[in-house]
Amino acid sequence: MTTPLLEVDGLHAGYGRAEVLSGVSLSAKSGSVVAVVGPNGAGKSTLLNALMGVLPSRGELRFDGETIQRLSLEQRVQRGIALVPETRALFATMPVVDNLVLGGYRQRRTPRAEQAARLDEIYQLFPRLHERQAQAAGTLSGGERQMLAIGRALMGRPRLLMLDEPSLGLAPLVVKEIFRIIERLRESGATILLIEQNARAAMAVADHAYVLETGAIALSGPASELAADPRVIETYLGKAKA
Repeated sequence: MTTPLLEVDGLHAGYGRAEVLSGVSLSAKSGSVVAVVGPNGAGKSTLLNALMGVLPSRGELRFDGETIQRLSLEQRVQRGIALVPETRALFATMPVVDNLVLGGYRQRRTPRAEQAARLDEIYQLFPRLHERQAQAAGTLSGGERQMLAIGRALMGRPRLLMLDEPSLGLAPLVVKEIFRIIERLRESGATILLIEQNARAAMAVADHAYVLETGAIALSGPASELAADPRVIETYLGKAKA
């Protein structure tokens, strides 16, 4: 049996004395999309911040079979873990191309030819970024900023890409485009941990899904099965829009 790329066992994390996650366990196989859905305040962003090393945590974290619990944020980035935060955290006054180049800096002394090749790959995935490469990031639309945030993370060739609410605040047509990009990344063999309130869209692209409620996993299973679960339909999916 293949060892999952990411294994999380009994994870506890929070802010100060306030525990948000209480014993969360999940895993992600290499080349899969794993969705974590749930209501506001369930602890979804806390989960990603704990996995990234932004927040202290207790429990067992393994990445490619090795324990990473004691590794710093920088060391986890070096191992190939990337997080696109809900805030997108772009350098607003810097051009698109400079934001992208900064994303590749986890690999020190990257040859210029390799960096240029990676930029070309990002521009093929996001043609709009190529059109706006000289434009300041802060002047982009919401959808373009999200594309830039994902592109910047991909510049470092992560083995695990974690996306925190990529559809947040975007118009429906832009949301569809973002999820088409996630599908393309999945087809290319990327491993993605996707945090989303848009449960319908998340489960449509995911292989496996978890429902997080009040800091604990309430349900888990193949995304297609969870999407057909009456409880999930009633609570998170509702009726499909025409």
